[in-house]
Amino acid sequence: MKLNPWEVTEIEDYSKLFEEFGIEPFSEILERIPEPHRLMRRGVIFGHRDYERILEAMERKMPFAVMSGFMPSGKIHLGGKMVMEEIIWHQKMGADAYVAIADMEAHSVRGLSWEKCKEIGIEEYVLSLIALGFEPRGRIYFQSASLEVKDLAFELGTEVTLSEMIAIYGFSGETHASHMFSVLVQAADILHPELEEFGGPKPVIVPVGADQDPHLRLTRDLADRMNKFLIERRGDYISVRGKGVSPEEIEGLARLIPFEKKVYEGHVDVFQGEMEEIKKIVQDFELSSGGYAFIPPSSTYHRFMTGLLGGKMSSSKPESYIALTDPLEEAKRKVMRAKTGGQGTVEKQRELGGKPEECVVFELFRYHLIEDDDELLRIYEECISGERLCGDCKKLAGELLVSWLKDHQEKREQARDLLREYEVVGWKS
Repeated sequence: MKLNPWEVTEIEDYSKLFEEFGIEPFSEILERIPEPHRLMRRGVIFGHRDYERILEAMERKMPFAVMSGFMPSGKIHLGGKMVMEEIIWHQKMGADAYVAIADMEAHSVRGLSWEKCKEIGIEEYVLSLIALGFEPRGRIYFQSASLEVKDLAFELGTEVTLSEMIAIYGFSGETHASHMFSVLVQAADILHPELEEFGGPKPVIVPVGADQDPHLRLTRDLADRMNKFLIERRGDYISVRGKGVSPEEIEGLARLIPFEKKVYEGHVDVFQGEMEEIKKIVQDFELSSGGYAFIPPSSTYHRFMTGLLGGKMSSSKPESYIALTDPLEEAKRKVMRAKTGGQGTVEKQRELGGKPEECVVFELFRYHLIEDDDELLRIYEECISGERLCGDCKKLAGELLVSWLKDHQEKREQARDLLREYEVVGWKS
């Protein structure tokens, strides 16, 4: 399976992502999550990497962050809303929240002008983010305006080769350098909440679609490569190995470890103590000596929404998605034309029942329009029994969508007046 962050990806079998890329099933940790979000409860968020780190931070009331971004190249639609909801949910659970408006990516990959990136970023994405409940204590920024992100991207570039970029992303001799640099900027987006000026190393959760996993895998590797020390358990001891550090630094670190140990020129073997305690000692020492001590980021993965007419949802096909800024009647019209899992005739539907698992309208209920799980289950059972017809679901979906959009668009206008209360780096009224 090939995942491409810049093209619409259709995934028929999500279980292959567990096998091929090491993504873990989210269902296995669901019971540990306090007040799980609708998307978590219903399996829309299907996978994760290292979410246990985030759970531990929540349980122990320790610092952690949530970070994701949006490329301002088109309208904000229901797919982007899912990521925004995840960011806001984690912010409510105590996370420091960071949202990138990826104007450098939009400029380099899509060819949009800086002015257009700024306009779309604010009008489509920032206003909807605030309207959905993003709190002012979070940080929203345009990539091009964040010196911290750009400086970190430059440093990360020292650990990535051109051949590696080609292997991961399929770049060719025709790919321009700015496109390649935008990859490093995205890695810096993810890691910069761990910089000293933002509170230092902490677990960071990145909610994304599965197509973004190449970025996450690279960034996790870069987090390790940028660190001065590698810590791993080897049998009955813990090995702390230096990467390009002097023997004097190894000795200085060893003096801070209050356990039985053996010191070598390039590493220290520790025979007592817990892994987390030793990690903290090494982290503090690395930071004091000018290092990063990055914690590899965690991630969650959500299913892609189906296009309204079936198949892929595409930003180049307005009929395939609902934009959060769509006129109400236009949004309702799109729902009425949406593909269903019906049998074709009323008689067959009554006899055989519908197929909600193939129905875009039921997907709208499941992902967005119905919060109550019991109500969703009732609709599902009425559909498969033949008691409920597709016209009934389309009518209900249209009513719920129009009601939600009307409320959201009113909140967007209120958000316009609230913008000055937020830290939006790179925006000036």
